[in-house]
Amino acid sequence: MTPKVSQKHLEQRRANILKAAKNVFIEHGYEKTTMRHVMEEAGVSRGGLYQYFSNKEDLFEAILAENLSSEVINLEELLHTEIESYWQLLLSYIIDESPASENEIDPLAPSILEFFVTGRNDIRRREYAKKRYELALKLYEEIIKAGQKKGEFNQNFNSKTIAQSIITFTDGLALDYAILPPKDVNLKEQATLFVEYLKILLK
Repeated sequence: MTPKVSQKHLEQRRANILKAAKNVFIEHGYEKTTMRHVMEEAGVSRGGLYQYFSNKEDLFEAILAENLSSEVINLEELLHTEIESYWQLLLSYIIDESPASENEIDPLAPSILEFFVTGRNDIRRREYAKKRYELALKLYEEIIKAGQKKGEFNQNFNSKTIAQSIITFTDGLALDYAILPPKDVNLKEQATLFVEYLKILLK
């Protein structure tokens, strides 16, 4: 009789594959990454990999979904607690404030842009991009609306429009970082300027 594998073990193996895949996508970019790269990085067989993901697109979408969905879930839980500062909460989602991030951006960002740009005419990928955009929009808009309701933010501008401007800025910055030398992007300076812009809109 074949021994049963626990659900916890299966979930852990899937998590390990996703972690390995993320490293591979960061190193090679989306288009040049192959399933074999992921197999080798994760230390799994072909069957072990395809048990969870049928192709590279499924695998990459799983990475994106895991990151954004967990942020939305965490936010919904946070909004049911007492928030000391919605401004600080908003910044924590927009900008990584660790010293190492001052002149760096999410290392997966270039691959994410590559995934959506190269697949802009693919119906499945466009639908997924729309879903991902709507989740990000919800995340920022919920924080802004909660801050407005509390009175920490003014209501001079529509919360949805402000949320859209945040996405436009972060995606645009990621695009610049993907195609230009980091020193030409002035990441820290642009982020600082954008924070000042948000202060004017919200406070």
